[in-house]
Amino acid sequence: MRGNVLSWIAERADQRAVALECAGRQLSYGELLEASRQLADQIRARCMDLREGVLRIGLHFPSGVDYVPLAMAVLQAGACFVPVPEELSCVEKQDLIQRTALDALITSDDPPGAHPISHGAVRAWLSVLKRGESALDEVAFTELNPAFIRFSSGTTGAAKGVVLSHESLRERIICANQALKIGEGDRILWVLPMAHHFAVSIVLYLYFGGTAILAEGAALGSDLLEMGRRTSPTVMYGSPLHYRQLVGACGGAKAGWSELRLAISTAAALDSATADAFCSAFGLPLTQAMGIIEAGLPLVNLDDAEGCPTAVGKPLPGWECRVSEESGELLFRGPGMFDAYLDPWTLRDEVLDSEGWFHTGDVAQMDEAGRVELVGRLKSMINVGGMKVFAEEIERVMEQHPSVARAMVTGRDHAVFGEIPIAKVMAKGDERESKDVLRWCRQRLAGWKVPAVIEWVDQLPTTASGKLKRAG
Repeated sequence: MRGNVLSWIAERADQRAVALECAGRQLSYGELLEASRQLADQIRARCMDLREGVLRIGLHFPSGVDYVPLAMAVLQAGACFVPVPEELSCVEKQDLIQRTALDALITSDDPPGAHPISHGAVRAWLSVLKRGESALDEVAFTELNPAFIRFSSGTTGAAKGVVLSHESLRERIICANQALKIGEGDRILWVLPMAHHFAVSIVLYLYFGGTAILAEGAALGSDLLEMGRRTSPTVMYGSPLHYRQLVGACGGAKAGWSELRLAISTAAALDSATADAFCSAFGLPLTQAMGIIEAGLPLVNLDDAEGCPTAVGKPLPGWECRVSEESGELLFRGPGMFDAYLDPWTLRDEVLDSEGWFHTGDVAQMDEAGRVELVGRLKSMINVGGMKVFAEEIERVMEQHPSVARAMVTGRDHAVFGEIPIAKVMAKGDERESKDVLRWCRQRLAGWKVPAVIEWVDQLPTTASGKLKRAG
């Protein structure tokens, strides 16, 4: 019989221990699992007759305590969980729903025709959708025992939908915990958006019996610093943006987080100035890790976080990595690798090369000690405060504007967000109104994808075949 991550969590859980905590509200493991079971029964009652095979159910809901039992209920019901990030534009959300061919969508609002589902304080609405045409192989999809679909960059344009089975999910969290060493008694301060990180982080914490302390809204700076002083976390998992805000709030003083034993930085490149300031304020080094949805957490800088903070570290046990001599591209192979790409439907073995290596698209260097440091990208991806976007996606939206003939988007370094997108644009005629083009983008793109600057140009650099010629 195939496994389910919810069953594995339930088998291991201390029912009385605290699983989730936020703003004074707590859910024990027993309460969380019971809420998930009750919600799953309601989901089944509404969806059981939709079709054969594994259903795909989306969750469009604010990050917080209630997100967790709802996501777990989807898995408990035997469906595949598909997070639909709130910050995406309406166009992007609809594209995600169509590409995944969702059978149902759980939301925090009450759309027409939706069915209420609830247990205790958890309230949501489930809408049964008219499933569109799907590019995936439904039989092969069901055979994978799928748990989770997420798009590789949190975007919908050129990003690929990544399918992860229950078995692969368990493999990767077991491997990742060889570095994190989460266990009963650990209190993990959680500040990242659940729609982008839930499956390999919150699931890991619950599987190993920790308590996830959820930030109240978008807590940054002094609010986050005070929250840590109040809740005494032992582990923090965040982006460089969160750590920059934290050390700024300290103002050169000691943070006072006396029980913190591990601080993991991920989702964007860590700069040495932030790492040094954090170490001074918090009394321990900031440990950078490389998370990738296709692979989980294969690299963590455990050995020399203080001496070489910008490295993403060495492979965890069971993982191998190498840097291609020809291109400088970073390659991985190891446990818990993704099972398939959604569209076009492509199984893992068709993606890996003949020796089982996954090609990341990242350019990296490896020192004599085996530490890996990322130095660039093969593809035109821009990382805005840990949120990744493809330049081509922004360009396609801009080129739909009636006054834009062609656009080229690149990343520009930014002191706070790491990178921001900027655009060079060729006009179709004499009209060159940047405000109107930006308004167009804001209506069709998530906020972090909208170019910060538009520069109107007469020509854009192209290759002999007419493709945009990007720097680097």
